[in-house]
Amino acid sequence: MAKRGLGKGLGALISSSTAAEQPRYEMIPVDSISPSPLQPRKKFKEESLEELAASLKEHGVVQPIIVRPSGTGYELLVGERRWRAAQLAGLKSIPAVVREAEPSECLQVALVENLHRDDLNGIEEASAYRQLMEEFGLTQEEISQKVGKSRSAVANALRLLQLPVEIQASVVAEEITAGHARALLALQGDPYQETLLKRIIEEGLSVRETEELVRSRLKGAGAEKGAAREKPKQLQHYAELISASLQARAKVVQGKRKGKIVIEFKGEKDLRRLLKEIGVQVEEEATG
Repeated sequence: MAKRGLGKGLGALISSSTAAEQPRYEMIPVDSISPSPLQPRKKFKEESLEELAASLKEHGVVQPIIVRPSGTGYELLVGERRWRAAQLAGLKSIPAVVREAEPSECLQVALVENLHRDDLNGIEEASAYRQLMEEFGLTQEEISQKVGKSRSAVANALRLLQLPVEIQASVVAEEITAGHARALLALQGDPYQETLLKRIIEEGLSVRETEELVRSRLKGAGAEKGAAREKPKQLQHYAELISASLQARAKVVQGKRKGKIVIEFKGEKDLRRLLKEIGVQVEEEATG
């Protein structure tokens, strides 16, 4: 069975150049390559790298990495794990496809290609989505089409970035899963969130057990606070959903007869992005 998504991004990266910019295959010195700042994966398992390094020593590098010229060396676009393993194996050079094109074109495709892989943790995935939105102006719908996931899946992944740093770090360190983190989202602002995080790690609670504890906590809190506070809490939840979906701070206010939604934006460019995100047709700005 073919791996989901692999090949599509690489095809776009390699074949979209003009005749004058055709990629070339070369053996490149390992120490002349620098990692890409757009690599979403921040943690590489040492044991896995060592196994790959042993394989490279015996069989060599079968699949070339992809780089682009950068200064006096090269910037890595795809294949950081192979590059790191080659370093561990003591290889002096590595096969590479050198792609000469606009940096923004290469980097966007490289980032999407990395998102097609299955070994990113939830925070790395969410950070990559945010990077695509902030650096390349992509909407959640455009991202979902590029990575082959639903828009709701992209939006839910982005919500993880609202969690406290401690919880995000626990996901990156693989102490908890993205499923645990999503369950903990419902406890934002509740001191019990930190307590439950510790229980998950120390007791090895499953995602289902965590969800049950969260539901119990919310049910108990609701009984203590009474029905009068349920509406503000629900409105805050709606505001958080809007904020996560649009990547902009939002506030929901409801009066006796009517309510309003307030969405903040940082400037003309951000406003146009928000309008596009909610489906409003905006004419492109004239270029001089």
